[in-house]
Amino acid sequence: MNAPKAILKQGRKWDQVVDGARKVFMRDGFEGASVDDIVREAGVSKATLYSYFPDKRLLFVEVARMECQSQSDAAIAQIEESENIREAMTLAAGRMVRFFMSDVGLQVHRIVVGESQRFPEVVKEFYSSGPEQVRNILRHFLQKAVDEGKLVIDDIDLAANQFPELCKAGLHMEMVLGLREPPTEEEIDRVVEGAVDMFLCKYGAK
Repeated sequence: MNAPKAILKQGRKWDQVVDGARKVFMRDGFEGASVDDIVREAGVSKATLYSYFPDKRLLFVEVARMECQSQSDAAIAQIEESENIREAMTLAAGRMVRFFMSDVGLQVHRIVVGESQRFPEVVKEFYSSGPEQVRNILRHFLQKAVDEGKLVIDDIDLAANQFPELCKAGLHMEMVLGLREPPTEEEIDRVVEGAVDMFLCKYGAK
């Protein structure tokens, strides 16, 4: 079935469908989640589900977008409570690495890349409310740290793009390609510490 250029987000059962799908995807992953399981969990018919999401991949992208937004909101609250720049960046890096390496994070990366030409509007919407939103949060955080004299950054946009990439070092590509097992907490801590050390080595106030 062909998907529309954009999903129509309205109707009294929209939240019901997305909430049911979220529970199933989080429990069974993308491949393990069946449409039958989703409609059963959501308490709707297949016709209702397909009226919102003609393709399971689009439903997964929407669930992942909302999960990304939830992670961002939680990260903001946690980071803003910290006065120490290293502590705040370590918290941010830890959240990013764990999301990037999670089943949801990996699956949505594969799907968004794979469907970017077929469903460009859906992918753009995911990017604007997911990764781009994270970078906007980082820009705001970094600018505030610069204003307070905690960091010295000439190009805030570049720095906000660099930090998430540092948080993927040595793990993300191999995980996306299925070349390794999920990282241990020790491996995640190593990447987090390395990302923060390198970033502060470049931008930390001397």
